[in-house]
Amino acid sequence: MPQLISYGSEMIRISPAGNKIEYSTNRGASWNTRYIGSSCGNFRDLIEYGGKLIALTDRGIYYSTNKGASWNSRYTGSAAQTFVSLMDAGREILANTFDGHLYYSTNEGASWNRRR
Repeated sequence: MPQLISYGSEMIRISPAGNKIEYSTNRGASWNTRYIGSSCGNFRDLIEYGGKLIALTDRGIYYSTNKGASWNSRYTGSAAQTFVSLMDAGREILANTFDGHLYYSTNEGASWNRRR
């Protein structure tokens, strides 16, 4: 199921194909492609954090400062390969893994620590 967030006056979602970011300015009645590409891998999850879009992909954590039109690598370590979801937890970003572990980042996803 595609991830969907509200971002300013737009709705932004991961397309069902996984390698596209789409946006709607009419509450989802129609969708436009904002990003399509394979350099980031397939998108898995998307959140807004610190005024940026933060994306979890099958290649790591990426961020966008232009509503998802382009993406920059933030973290590509091995832990990111097992992340399944992201969550804005105020002063940190949380990530769940396939095997049930919880990781946190206090620097917008640049590094991650396992919560014990």
